[in-house]
Amino acid sequence: MSLPKAELHLHIEGTLEPELAFELAARNGVSLPYKDTEELREAYRFEDLQSFLNLYYELMAVLRTERDFEDLADAYLARAAAQGVRHAEIFFDPQAHLDRGVSMGTVVEGLWRALGRSRERHGVSTRLILCFLRDESAESALATLDAAKPYLDRITGVGLDSAEVGHPPVKFREVYEAAAALGLRRVAHAGEEGPPEYITEALDVLGVERVDHGLRCMEDPDLVARLVRERIPLTLCPLSNVRLRAVDTLADHPLPAMLDAGLLCTVNSDDPAYFGGYAGDNFDAVRRTLGLDEERLRELARNSFVASFLDDDEELRARYLAEVEAYAF
Repeated sequence: MSLPKAELHLHIEGTLEPELAFELAARNGVSLPYKDTEELREAYRFEDLQSFLNLYYELMAVLRTERDFEDLADAYLARAAAQGVRHAEIFFDPQAHLDRGVSMGTVVEGLWRALGRSRERHGVSTRLILCFLRDESAESALATLDAAKPYLDRITGVGLDSAEVGHPPVKFREVYEAAAALGLRRVAHAGEEGPPEYITEALDVLGVERVDHGLRCMEDPDLVARLVRERIPLTLCPLSNVRLRAVDTLADHPLPAMLDAGLLCTVNSDDPAYFGGYAGDNFDAVRRTLGLDEERLRELARNSFVASFLDDDEELRARYLAEVEAYAF
């Protein structure tokens, strides 16, 4: 669906399509344990979040150079633009690369080669969000933020991702306080596998401005009321939720009930190469399966720009919102 939209929950490493994975493996002399792209695509069947993460980190081995990260980001931006994405706030996982001996500079400079020219080449404005891996230590997160300091002119905010259960937001209080002191925006994954209490903790302890996923808020009416009252955006990822078994089927997704409750929901693709669809595909899926009408879809698109970190360019935000209103289904 080409409805103009912002994508606010997108892991750049999760856009690694099998074809590009094999191309980069050949370029860098990396051996993949799959005979071809078809066998690799068959591996993109997951029982839960951890089974996905195992493959996700395994395939990162092909990302070695600035050119690799540039090619990865450029391929995503081209696909996203074709599906109506006008603005993308892109997560990256530096710890997963630093642990492999790939420097922060290689990752950021490579991504920025694509992001820096994205408006001219793809018509997509961008922001870059550094994510901490919650199954790594708090000390590692602090060291990662320190390593990122020379590149903060290109990094808008920080996030928190990877395995949620057993890694509550409070673990990262110190690094979020340090990020806030540096003027960085703050988001965090919460309430996907973890309980509603993790959402509350992300708000109260980490000071997040946006909750990534957050669908388990529906188990706590008081939390829902708070999210509505404070207009806290939620970056939902419907196809991801099905692939990772957060919901059994897309028909079971709480998105309609969340919208009915007045929550500021957005629809995003998360790790689209692994989960069967990019941003427009997710909009198509919820329209088809959940029966969302045109005004609901327009509301989701409008929400995505309202929830975006475009505070430094309100004129651009207004232009995007006008495009949403003018869109003809």
